[in-house]
Amino acid sequence: MSERVSPRGTFLKVADAVKAQIEANPEQTELPSITDLMRDYSVSRGVVLRAFGVLHKEGAAEPVPGGRWRAVREGQQTDRRSLAERLTDVFADDGLQVGAAFPSASALCERFGVSRPTVTKALGKLEAAGWLSEGGQGKVRTVRALPNREEGSSL
Repeated sequence: MSERVSPRGTFLKVADAVKAQIEANPEQTELPSITDLMRDYSVSRGVVLRAFGVLHKEGAAEPVPGGRWRAVREGQQTDRRSLAERLTDVFADDGLQVGAAFPSASALCERFGVSRPTVTKALGKLEAAGWLSEGGQGKVRTVRALPNREEGSSL
């Protein structure tokens, strides 16, 4: 889109181009950043955001934390619960009992594919709820109480 084009409909052209890119690469999960699309198509941030809005409305893309977007595939299931809510599943999935060691922040980062600050914040919520003991550098968090399913949705 190097030639000057009327801004009307430009966002639709960008949306079509990104959608074609999604369809051409079935392995692609993360979409190009807003900055990359602004540079590649010589458009403003608003145009790119409108293009993402079109893709979202069509069900081809969804926003993820951090201002990024990901492709949505037919039949793809994504867990849209917060990390703190997903961490409550660890109690049952790992068969943890009161007094057992909870997985480390590093292990949880790898398991859920998120950053350490994100895990730390979610663990803080579990500590505040009274389910985990307080952690710290070199200190193992232990299970203080077991959440039931209804309590996990309140985080």
